[in-house]
Amino acid sequence: MARKFTRRRASSDRPTLYQDITDTIIAELEAGRVPWVQPWASAKATLQMPHNASSNRCYSGINVLILWHAVVSRGFSSNAFLTFRQALELGGNVCKGAVGTTVVYAHRFTPGDERRKATEEGREPGSIPFLKRFTVFNIDQCEGLPDAYTAEIPQCDPAEILPEAEALITATGADFRIGGDQAYYDVANDRVCVPPPSRYFEPINWNRTVFHELGHWTGSRSRLDRDQTGAFGSDKYGREELVAEMAGAFVCAALGIEPTVRHSDYIGAWLDIMRADDRAIVRAASAASKAADYLLAFRDTNERAAKGAAFDERRAA
Repeated sequence: MARKFTRRRASSDRPTLYQDITDTIIAELEAGRVPWVQPWASAKATLQMPHNASSNRCYSGINVLILWHAVVSRGFSSNAFLTFRQALELGGNVCKGAVGTTVVYAHRFTPGDERRKATEEGREPGSIPFLKRFTVFNIDQCEGLPDAYTAEIPQCDPAEILPEAEALITATGADFRIGGDQAYYDVANDRVCVPPPSRYFEPINWNRTVFHELGHWTGSRSRLDRDQTGAFGSDKYGREELVAEMAGAFVCAALGIEPTVRHSDYIGAWLDIMRADDRAIVRAASAASKAADYLLAFRDTNERAAKGAAFDERRAA
C-alpha cells in the first residue's frame, strides 16, 4: 500500500519537512514504485501534469511527485487542485471532512543578525532556504464548482502524440547524432546521441529516450548551467541522472506520453543519495521542472508561430 505524505511534530519544522518528503520517496522506491512513473494504467485520472484549477498553472518540482502520488493512491479522477479559499472564490466549497494534500513552496529567510552584519559590512545579506507548507484539495473533494472546472478532460489522441513529440525534438535545435547502440549526452561536444528508432521495440520508447537525453542537454553551461562534471558512478553523476530522469518524465506527461523508467539500474544510487542528503530529491525535482519547462518552451514557441502564420494567411486572403 502506498505511503501518504505525512506531517510530523517537531521543534524544528524545516528539516522535518525535507525529511518527511525524502522518507516517503525512499519508501516508494524501496517498494518498487518510482514516484515520477506512477501506474497510470490503474489510475482514474487522465495522464496530465498536476495543476491549479483556478489559475491553470502547473505545479512544479517536488509538488509534481506529491500530487501525482495523491491522484493515484487516493483514486482521484482529476489532476486539478484548489486551495480552500479558491474553492470558495469559485462559488463552491471543499466537502465536509475532506482531507487535503500538503504541498510546499520554497522560501528564504534572512535573520535579523545577518541583516545588521550585512549593513555594517556594506554587503547584501545572506538568507536561509526553507520550505513552507500549504494544503490543496482535489476537485473531486469539492462541491458546487462551475461545470467548467469539473468537466471530464478528454484523452490525448494517440495519433497526435508522436508528431507533437517529434516536432518538439526538432524545435530544440539540439545537435542529434543517430546511430550506434547507446543513448547518451556528449557533454564535451554538446551532442545528443541516440540509436536509430528501429532499435526500439515501441516507437514511443525512442521519444522517451530522447527526452531523457534532452534533459541532460538542458544542463549545458550555455543553458541551465548544471554541474555535469561527475564521472560515471559518482555522486554528482547520480544526481544529474536523477534530474534527467524526472525531466524526461515531466515532458512526456505534458505531451500525453506515459512516463517510464529509462535507467532503473540507477535506483540504488539514488537511494544512497537521498539517504545521505534529505534535500537531494527536492533539489533534483526543482532542477527537473526547470529542465522540462526549458524544453516545453520550444513547443509553445512553435504553437505561437503556427498561429501567427495562420492569421497572416487569413489576412492575406
